[in-house]
Amino acid sequence: MLRAQLRKSKLIVVKVGASSLSDENGRIDFEKMNSICVEVSNLRRQGIDVVLVSSGAIRAGKAIISDSIKNNEISSLQAFAAVGQVLLMESYRDIMAGKGYRIAQILLTWDDFRSKTRLKNLINTIQTLLSLGVLPIINENDTIAVEEIKFGDNDTLSALVATHLGSDLLIILSDIDGLYNGDPGLPSSKLISFVPEVTQEIESLASSTHKGFGGMKTKLKAAKMVTAMGIPMVIANGRESGILERIINGERVGTLFGPRVKNEK
Repeated sequence: MLRAQLRKSKLIVVKVGASSLSDENGRIDFEKMNSICVEVSNLRRQGIDVVLVSSGAIRAGKAIISDSIKNNEISSLQAFAAVGQVLLMESYRDIMAGKGYRIAQILLTWDDFRSKTRLKNLINTIQTLLSLGVLPIINENDTIAVEEIKFGDNDTLSALVATHLGSDLLIILSDIDGLYNGDPGLPSSKLISFVPEVTQEIESLASSTHKGFGGMKTKLKAAKMVTAMGIPMVIANGRESGILERIINGERVGTLFGPRVKNEK
């Protein structure tokens, strides 16, 4: 029943992990990015507003200038982000332009959510961009972020964006099909299709060995945040063909986390 209701969504936030956008060398995989952009464009044509939260800047930058920087100190990661963010946005711009859409870049830190004025301006800006038919693409501002103002992962950032925008759905695309009841690498492990509540038992299933800065722990944290505000969330494999439209159409893919309260928006 809940999956069928997803097709009523008018505003969704989609978080795309770096692994869903890059090849084995960390460089931007234009075929993967194009597939996601095709789906976003199709959703827009159906009258669904989309806000994209995209990782991949650090990985893309590192693939370009890693020969010049040999360590993973914060300053090095910031340099990777500065180079990679340009590549990331150029790629999105070129691909989306070919589909008739403009994009806008928004870079954020925790301070933007702590300040009521900044947060209000952020929400107003995103809403204006959507009304103009522009695709907002959000990322953490890794170039200036230090520990005190870092999200640490874009799962948390996407949950904050979804919550403050009052979105109808949050979709987190990763390189895994969803939440499993055991190690995803074991044949005996089964995909959990629906999670009515993120309990301690569910949290214990999270693996710290998942790739990326976040992993399943941060995805479950994001699920707790948005479902507490009445927003359902889906974790799905970003490499699956047509995954966004399949989710919106109610197909049983990924793991759906049910809202704890009704979204009154």
